[in-house]
Amino acid sequence: MTDYRLLQGKSAIVTGSGRGIGRSIAKLFAEHGASVVINDIDAEVAQATADEINAAGGKAVVCAGSVTDVEFPDRLVKTCAESFGGIDIIVNNAGYTWDAVIQNMTDEQWYAMIDVHLTAPFRIIRAATPYMREAAKQEIAEGKRVHRKIVNVSSTSGVAGNPGQVNYSAGKMGIVGVTKTMAKEWGRFNINVNAVAYGFIDTRLTQAKEKHETIERAGKQVELGIPDQMRQMAAQFIPLGRAGTPDEAAGPVLFLASPLADYVTGHCVLVTGGSYV
Repeated sequence: MTDYRLLQGKSAIVTGSGRGIGRSIAKLFAEHGASVVINDIDAEVAQATADEINAAGGKAVVCAGSVTDVEFPDRLVKTCAESFGGIDIIVNNAGYTWDAVIQNMTDEQWYAMIDVHLTAPFRIIRAATPYMREAAKQEIAEGKRVHRKIVNVSSTSGVAGNPGQVNYSAGKMGIVGVTKTMAKEWGRFNINVNAVAYGFIDTRLTQAKEKHETIERAGKQVELGIPDQMRQMAAQFIPLGRAGTPDEAAGPVLFLASPLADYVTGHCVLVTGGSYV
């Protein structure tokens, strides 16, 4: 019987995979045969996702911590390499929003978004060099062609801008630049580097602000969500007429991480239900 699992035998890192889109990506990867490193700043949440994957017959380990910590990228990539024998796929998904119009935005808000959405992926990719670029050089010398994949998560806020999100938009457009540059730098090593830019996906970050859910960052409580009135209006500008689900957001990432996309690199795929301004 043919095995239709697209990632059989592959090892993957998915940052921010304890909840939301990252969790859906990690679970989908595991369903398709990948061994997955689950990362979240909340160790209990990360462990719960890993336990769910393992209980379903998949393979997952946890590397909890903040992707913005300077020493964390080395620990993250070593966890994958030591647990699963190498690194085939990296999905830079971790992030959050901290909004304000520019005249009210603090330096702390600005740098927080740049750190998590741009600097952290840069450091993780750099830390993975021995396990991706150097491993590929040896394979090429032996006449082998083994594709590895990096998928960076952007947003329509990055490619089109969004009022109140100059910091988030800068980070999310910046990661598109990283994607396109790394596709050119590492293409000769059979490493495909692409991005997905999400529109309105129904997660904690886009829930109704009236729920007053917060997360703590840098000793401060950052309120999550967007005003419910804006949520309702947003759906009117989406050709499919609704927000996407985390599971729907995961599908294009699976495609880019799979052999189906071995000749796709340097692209930013819009996952928006048809909306783009």
